[in-house]
Amino acid sequence: MSIHFDNLKKLVETVRSQHASDLHLTIGRHPTIRSSGILAPLNQEPILLPEDTFEFMSSLLSEDQKKVFLIDKQIDLSYSLDRETRFRVNIFMQRGGVGIAMRYIPREIPTLEALNLPPILREFAMKEQGFFLVVGPVGQGKTTTLASMIQVINKERQEHIVTIEDPIEYLHSQDKSIIDQREVGIDAKDFASGLHGAFRQDVNVIMVGEMRGIETMSAAVTAAETGHLVFATLHTNDAVQTISRIVDSFPAAQQNQIRSQLSSSMSGIFSQRLIPKIGGGVVPSYELLINNTAVGNLIRENRIHEIPSIVQTSRELGMISMEHRLAELVRSQQITIDVAQAYSQFPDILSRLI
Repeated sequence: MSIHFDNLKKLVETVRSQHASDLHLTIGRHPTIRSSGILAPLNQEPILLPEDTFEFMSSLLSEDQKKVFLIDKQIDLSYSLDRETRFRVNIFMQRGGVGIAMRYIPREIPTLEALNLPPILREFAMKEQGFFLVVGPVGQGKTTTLASMIQVINKERQEHIVTIEDPIEYLHSQDKSIIDQREVGIDAKDFASGLHGAFRQDVNVIMVGEMRGIETMSAAVTAAETGHLVFATLHTNDAVQTISRIVDSFPAAQQNQIRSQLSSSMSGIFSQRLIPKIGGGVVPSYELLINNTAVGNLIRENRIHEIPSIVQTSRELGMISMEHRLAELVRSQQITIDVAQAYSQFPDILSRLI
């Protein structure tokens, strides 16, 4: 056991020293890191056997976590090697063996400026109430963006912030705000119960790590309606898909009500992607929908398919379309035209902007 723990410690130290984002431990492969978006096997390390990944799993999990893993066949957790090295971990069964994916979480929470994100996000962090969603596929930096926005509040406002996460990733040091971080399965039964509990905790700002299920969505919208500032993530591609996903999660008889609630409580939706840069590394591209009277009417009237045209033509209001951002990245020679086209939903519009 100690040999495998020492090997695991060596591997995670490699992730840190090489500024990689992820570590993959898969049977039949060398341990593999992801650096600048590219998978790179550590060929100096031996190919992993089933007993290797099993022992790594045993090193990472407590006895209670092992019981959950045996039942669910997968588990999320956080792992800290030391004060400087922290990971979000997913352990899962594959072909009867154990697979492990570990995402490196820097100790310091980067600023919006350091992340190359638009300054307008600060405005959403400074609102007194509303529902703001950060969306995108897995691994596109949603958690980091939200952590950075929470830090804006923490440094500039005296608020009570409650986060509900699965697992806790970034550790926030309290500044002007009180920050209570609750981990699902340890500090809260689930996201929904954690949200309901926040109503009784004199909370100003709530951050929901992931919107799961009708009860969580309903509680988040209600919290925004009742004077709270609510942040959440969702695994969707853009604003239209996000609104559709939320509305379609509810029974047909409730969909008009949730559309009405979203039209008034939602402040914005920020969709982001990490795009491969020329010369290596990644740069964020993004879309920002700001809820105004026109957008609210489209949501309420179930005409959300018309929202992209509003985003495309409302730059003066602060909205940002993915195509405009991709075009900016091409013009500044940060990404190639081919990469921009691959990430665009409207290639014809992109072509006219470049």
